[in-house]
Amino acid sequence: MSSKLRLSMVFLLLAACGGSGSNPPSRLDDACAIVAQRPAYLKAMERTERKWDVPVPVQMATIYQESRFKSDARTPYRFALGVIPMGRVSSAYGYSQALDGTWDEYLAEEGRWRAKRNNIRDATDFMGWYMTKTEQRNGIPKTDARRQYLAYHEGHTGYARGSYNQKAWLMRVANNVAARAAMYDRQLKSCNKR
Repeated sequence: MSSKLRLSMVFLLLAACGGSGSNPPSRLDDACAIVAQRPAYLKAMERTERKWDVPVPVQMATIYQESRFKSDARTPYRFALGVIPMGRVSSAYGYSQALDGTWDEYLAEEGRWRAKRNNIRDATDFMGWYMTKTEQRNGIPKTDARRQYLAYHEGHTGYARGSYNQKAWLMRVANNVAARAAMYDRQLKSCNKR
């Protein structure tokens, strides 16, 4: 086999693999465009809404904030002396940016050992599970995107201690999540998806 033919076959194989689900939808400020481009996202979120009663716009806004809908999103690396890689900032991974320990707790409680953080159905189910626990432990309604996000970011104990009160940047982010959830809700109603 000639080297040109081999190179062409390798290129075609790589091109075929290149369309992974890690590529986010192209118009992240338009909920209707997101669900038109990725109908599986809406199906997964509606399933989570039925199971856990977490509204689709709250899920969408949280995923936007956590991963920008990138399935394999990870936190950045830390560097010592500016050049020596010291590992990632945290173990957060996937659409929902679930941490290893919290994800393992979810898997054990729900018996979903095959669930993957880079699968939209599994990621939204995790968020429904977590936000249900937030409502139970912290009394935050599942419709309250702002406070649900604060508890999602800080953890249940951190939220209960009020750790977010010393983080003005996080308060701004939580306000943005609430505004985005409201925007997504209006948009989904306008295209008859709610």
